Amino acid sequence: MPGCRAIGGYGLTETSPVLTLARRKAHCAGDPEEFQLRRQATAGYAFAGSEIRVVTPDGRDVKPDAAEVGEVVVRGDVVMEGYWRQPEATANVIHDGWFHTGDLATIDEEGYILIVDRGKDMILSGGENIASAEIERVIYGHPAVMECAVIAVPDESWGEVPKALVTLKPGQQAADTEIIAHCRQHLAAYKAPKTVEIVESLPKGGTGKILKRVLREKYWQGRQRRVQ
Repeated sequence: MPGCRAIGGYGLTETSPVLTLARRKAHCAGDPEEFQLRRQATAGYAFAGSEIRVVTPDGRDVKPDAAEVGEVVVRGDVVMEGYWRQPEATANVIHDGWFHTGDLATIDEEGYILIVDRGKDMILSGGENIASAEIERVIYGHPAVMECAVIAVPDESWGEVPKALVTLKPGQQAADTEIIAHCRQHLAAYKAPKTVEIVESLPKGGTGKILKRVLREKYWQGRQRRVQ
C-alpha cells in the first residue's frame, strides 16, 4: 500500500515464524546512510525472545564481518520443541538446544544476518562454494527473464557445476549463450552457469516456491551428491 513502510525479516515454519526484523538500530543512527541501507536490505537482527548464531560445520561462530558464511542456528521461545511424532527428524535439526535451519548466511558486528543460500542449494565446484541465489539474482537482472532456478549438476572435472533453468517473459527472446554472457559480466567466471536451459515452466509447490529438488532429480539419478 502506498505510504506504508516495509521492513524485511526472516523466519521459518519451525520458528512461529518470525525471528528477525531489519529495523535500523537507534545507536547506529550516526552511521553513513550507505551502511544503514545495506543493513535494511538484510534479513535483520534477532528480536526479543530469540537468539541467533551463524556457525561453521564444527560449531564455531563465524566472524561478524559480513563475509564469512555459516549456518543459521536459533533458539528461543518461538522455536518449536520438535516435529510431531518424528523423533529422528527432530534429532537431525536440534542439537544442544539449537535449531539448525539449513540456511547459510553472514552476520555483521551489529548482528544483522544476510541469507546467501540454502545449504542444500549451495554448489561445491572444484572446491569452491557457489551460492545459487547469487547467480539467480544476476540472471533476474536480464530483461528477458521471467523466472529462473540455478541447481548443481554433475561434472566429471569439477564434481558439480551450476546450471540455470530459465523461463522468459511473454514476447521476449534470449539465447542460452546470451544469458551466460550476461552472468559473466557480473560474476567471477567460475560462478557463471556452465549451461542454461530455456524452459516453458518451472515446478512449484503449493506456496509458489520453485522446487529445486525436483529439478535436480533428473541429473542426479544413480549418483550420490554431497549436500552442504
